[in-house]
Amino acid sequence: MSDQNWLVTDDGDCFSFESADLVLTEQPYRLYRFLSELEDILAAAPDDRQRILQIVPLVRQLLTSSYWLQLEFDPPSAKTGWSVRFLYREYEFPLTVQMVAWAPGQRSKIHNHAAWGIVALVGGQEKNHLWRRAPSPEQPDRLEKAGEQLLLPGDIIGFMPGAIHAVEPLGEEPTVSFNLYGETNFQQRYQFDIEQHTAERY
Repeated sequence: MSDQNWLVTDDGDCFSFESADLVLTEQPYRLYRFLSELEDILAAAPDDRQRILQIVPLVRQLLTSSYWLQLEFDPPSAKTGWSVRFLYREYEFPLTVQMVAWAPGQRSKIHNHAAWGIVALVGGQEKNHLWRRAPSPEQPDRLEKAGEQLLLPGDIIGFMPGAIHAVEPLGEEPTVSFNLYGETNFQQRYQFDIEQHTAERY
């Protein structure tokens, strides 16, 4: 287990940060309690960066205490190469809480989420290719490479709403992750074509 914390800015810069030491109690830290404390943080902290820094320790506590969550995923689809299982859904609940699995050899399109996001790697290895906007008069949607970040089991990475990345599983086994996203601004959510220097909403 690596147990590193990372934060990706809107400009694609990635830096590590420390969080409080994990303290486990006899009482399990359950999903319902996590969601309640999550809503409290969102109400008290309007800044997305501060939200991520405060939520990451809770994600680590949840996955360590409620170990069953790490087994709540579907095998990657043979058709798409990935799978998503929602862990919690409620009418007008604005957050996305899910387990995601990627098959070896797959790679996502370059995209942003237009929401703060936190991804905790549970199994496998995953490389995040990071990009930043570098517009020109001729190519307003041009991107340039900002770096890469390798994730190992136990690593948690947070993304600011404008962060742009592509996900690439490494090795011969599927990657499995716990993914948490804030409320999405769909008017600002894009996938990018790096060769054509274009962006389209999705």
